[in-house]
Amino acid sequence: MSKTWIRAKLPEFVRDVFRNFCLASRELSAQFRRFDEEGLVSHEVLRNLLGSEMNKGLLWRLKDTAHHVFRNDPDGPLEGRFLDWGMGYIFHETIKLLEDAYQKTNYAPWFREMRDRGDLPQAAKDVAGELFQVLHQTEESMRREIGRIRFILAKCRQLLPVYLARHRGNMLLARLLVAQNDLVRGVFGEEYPALLAGIYGNQPELMYVLASQSLRQGGWMEEAEAAVGKALQLNPSETLVLQEKKIIDNWRARYNS
Repeated sequence: MSKTWIRAKLPEFVRDVFRNFCLASRELSAQFRRFDEEGLVSHEVLRNLLGSEMNKGLLWRLKDTAHHVFRNDPDGPLEGRFLDWGMGYIFHETIKLLEDAYQKTNYAPWFREMRDRGDLPQAAKDVAGELFQVLHQTEESMRREIGRIRFILAKCRQLLPVYLARHRGNMLLARLLVAQNDLVRGVFGEEYPALLAGIYGNQPELMYVLASQSLRQGGWMEEAEAAVGKALQLNPSETLVLQEKKIIDNWRARYNS
């Protein structure tokens, strides 16, 4: 891909990175909660998140798109390079977690059975017990890997508002934030207000105005009308809000005539 093409598509790539980060965070967090409760993660879920060279999963696509975005940003902000590294780190650490999950899921029960069998020679039981200790260490490795991924996810959540401030005019990003609000709130939790403040400063209505513009340009007029209505609730005297409302009102008048 040429840098010129990537920079021309940067608004889409920025939107995709943020969306995929949120989706991956939700899936990983669900697996980590399962590990906290049961000591297990789903090998199948992690495998699907990673995918393969011929069929890339969500984390693989996140890593690749992050490279496109953060290595081709004309301003080259430092927080972008941190995010690029962080999202790549999550991908590679999840590969290690996948392998450990495979060992724990597929081999630990068998070794436990061999260790506890009464008909095995003592020497074989001793070896089985020693090998089982290695698998026990695998669980500790999983705990460390999950801890590192959780830490990097948290740091990415802190860095994203800083980086995305330079993309506050991105209509596709605003549309995603509006359309997938439950997803974003679920991922950012208590940090959600800081996310919006980091991107839009003291103009939270701008998110809805930009989302309305994107929806309107795509022909989703009723959804655009709903978005501008929320912008009006936040700041009914803002010029940008009133301009967008006028366009929507003119469409509504023509539609009803």
